[in-house]
Amino acid sequence: MEKKLIYGIQQIGVGVENADKAFEWYATRLGADVSLFDDNNVATYMAQYMGGKPHKKRAILSINMQGGSGYEIWQFLDRKPSRPKNNLKLGDLGINVALIKSRNIKKSYSRLKSLGVNILTDIRKEPDLAKSFYIKDPGNNILKIKEFNSWYSDNGNDVGGSFGCLIGVSDIDNSLKLYSDILGYDQIVYDNCGIFSDLKDLPNGDSRFRRILLGHKSDRLGGFSKLFGDSQIELIQNLDSAPKKVFDDRYWGDIGFIHLCFDIRNMKALTEECAQKDFPFKVLSSESFDMGEANGHWGYIEDSDGTLIEFVETHKVPLIKPLGLYINLKKRDPDKPLPNWMIKALNFKRVKFRKIQNPTED
Repeated sequence: MEKKLIYGIQQIGVGVENADKAFEWYATRLGADVSLFDDNNVATYMAQYMGGKPHKKRAILSINMQGGSGYEIWQFLDRKPSRPKNNLKLGDLGINVALIKSRNIKKSYSRLKSLGVNILTDIRKEPDLAKSFYIKDPGNNILKIKEFNSWYSDNGNDVGGSFGCLIGVSDIDNSLKLYSDILGYDQIVYDNCGIFSDLKDLPNGDSRFRRILLGHKSDRLGGFSKLFGDSQIELIQNLDSAPKKVFDDRYWGDIGFIHLCFDIRNMKALTEECAQKDFPFKVLSSESFDMGEANGHWGYIEDSDGTLIEFVETHKVPLIKPLGLYINLKKRDPDKPLPNWMIKALNFKRVKFRKIQNPTED
């Protein structure tokens, strides 16, 4: 049987109130101005996470061509999405923070500040000595801008795409069964307990935590691996009080970070491995499922605390739709990355926005 391959983090899902406004914000502030697909239909497979019935939705997959994963900007079209009843506290169970790579942390800080972005902290050193600072998007989601040396190209922007996230868990050792053993984050960058100065200005940031930052020793292979680049997962466990679930009493697709998605090859091998290791798939699409202009096979599992992890085996990606030009990944060697000309052709899908005139954020 073919082995499973994890090409990298494809995207982090972001539930929003207005997909157009959210896409513009991520494009103009964080450089994610390529719309890989814009899907407008009924979400049926995820009904169990949406009150037991399908819902109309719109999803835009936006990416930054300098490298990194994208953002699946997801909006309900038949109901008003719910915001959390209580503000997120670090260590709450679920995705707490998206990690965004910067090639020049001071430039990123100055530029985002000049645009009126809600900046939560000064530039500080992390436990791995890299510099970072935290911001909020208009949906009140926390993002970390951090120095990170994994790039696909240089188009002059100081930030790239996402390269992972910080996930609140109840038991780090138990969570490693998924994040290390199955997802391949087999490198421990640090594993520290205590009160952390880089978190002090964040909600609940003065609590005691255990933090473990995970990387991967080997480069990812195949497909879009060069574009996705290296990634990290940080797990955080509150040592002072019992955490709450980020999406407690709310639907998947409501406001917030709704899932973390990995681009993979050989869904059959992955589903068998996850079942054997007690992380069975909760949702699995048909083997050829249309996602707007793209096509693939996808499914979801839950981590030990119920955080949704998505896997997508991409079959077809549109390059220039009017010319009928697509990337067919099913016919390619799964171990080999796509040639640069194919990846760079995604620049044809860039969306231009007017220059920001008013620096005040909505």
